[in-house]
Amino acid sequence: MAHEHLDDVKHYLLELQDRLCAGLAKADGGAQFQEDSWEREEGGGGRSRVMTHGGVFEKGGVNFSHVYGAQLPPLATAARPELTGRSFHAVGVSWVLHPENPHVPTSHGNVRFFIAEKAGEPPVWWFGGGFDLTPFYPVMEDVVHWHQVAKAACEPFGDDVYARYKAWCDEYFYLKHRDETRGVGGLFFDDLNEGEFDDCFALQRAVGDSFLAAYLPIVERRKNDTWGERERDFQLYRRGRYVEFNLVWDRGTLFGLQSGGRTESILMSMPPLARWEYAFEPAPGSAEARLQDFLYPRDWLGEFAEDAGQRKSGELS
Repeated sequence: MAHEHLDDVKHYLLELQDRLCAGLAKADGGAQFQEDSWEREEGGGGRSRVMTHGGVFEKGGVNFSHVYGAQLPPLATAARPELTGRSFHAVGVSWVLHPENPHVPTSHGNVRFFIAEKAGEPPVWWFGGGFDLTPFYPVMEDVVHWHQVAKAACEPFGDDVYARYKAWCDEYFYLKHRDETRGVGGLFFDDLNEGEFDDCFALQRAVGDSFLAAYLPIVERRKNDTWGERERDFQLYRRGRYVEFNLVWDRGTLFGLQSGGRTESILMSMPPLARWEYAFEPAPGSAEARLQDFLYPRDWLGEFAEDAGQRKSGELS
């Protein structure tokens, strides 16, 4: 049943890639995405679109991929043994934005669909996706806006959907070796196949369609904030955490590499520059130290939404 709709999902994802690139390029104002199509020897391929040295984004990428094959990579079958011996299709769009200005947050998102088939048995399928925000100099107004848009996207699908997917995002984007979240979270969901296919597909579309409304107003508010060497050094240091998560914990990176995807496209999410400093500690009370107050799960809408409009400094109290 779901396999019949694979073309519909693929069509939506290609169109979403177009809309994301158009919206982000307009917001950047200084560069366009360059497209690079690729093919996978075992089956499938994709089109990668990357922007570099723009007016806002030092590096940004929006990738579409559709890979398929006769058997799944070990990572997938280890987690789901019932998929052993099945052919598969995995189709999705992923994006990541690394702004140059340290006051503009990094952001990531993806929406994807997976189906595994075996003769004589019903197909196994699910949707997944979400988006998250990684500020370096967080402002409460921005964090609340981000989560308000995320909640609004989820509301048509149930009163508890935002809370569940927000908590899942906090849990997934957690650097266990650092004991901190990657940023201020957002939404994350996987293995979505409850109920009707059309309802699950609609939820995936709602998440993908809401990203620009969540992110671009933050870009507009922060892209002209002043910054210097101190802020740049801290941004590059915190980008190191982003790299650590993607290489150590991210399942999508591992699946892409194990399934024979295009390495350049899989690692497109990496920042163009990053740095590590041994045992770095920001000065107490500094803007850099304040970031740590944002790097654990918070009820952003319950705790801070009421007065976010009056609080521009990013302070929690």
